[in-house]
Amino acid sequence: MGSIYLGEFEELILTMVGVLKEEAYGNAIVNEVKSQLDRKVNLSAVHVTLYRLEDKGLVKSFMGGATNERGGRRKRYFEVTSAGIKVLQSIQQQRMKLWKLIPELKAIGL
Repeated sequence: MGSIYLGEFEELILTMVGVLKEEAYGNAIVNEVKSQLDRKVNLSAVHVTLYRLEDKGLVKSFMGGATNERGGRRKRYFEVTSAGIKVLQSIQQQRMKLWKLIPELKAIGL
């Protein structure tokens, strides 16, 4: 697999799928972004991004069971694939390498 480029929003959504694990679906991701980052995101944008990540092989989806509170509709859940985990690890390593190059942070031991 060649290098995969992720935009900031794709990285955010992929990370949130990893955070939420078996509870990762559209509305839960929107709520988690709001809760953790105090950032409002659009549900439609989250869904489009999840499908794009799925097309890239970084997440896979499956349908959950029907629920009464959703009028019998099923939720589509997402999980990070092994390729997605590798991309997240690579992004983390790249970010840490760059953060360590900031002189002010090096001076305080970060």
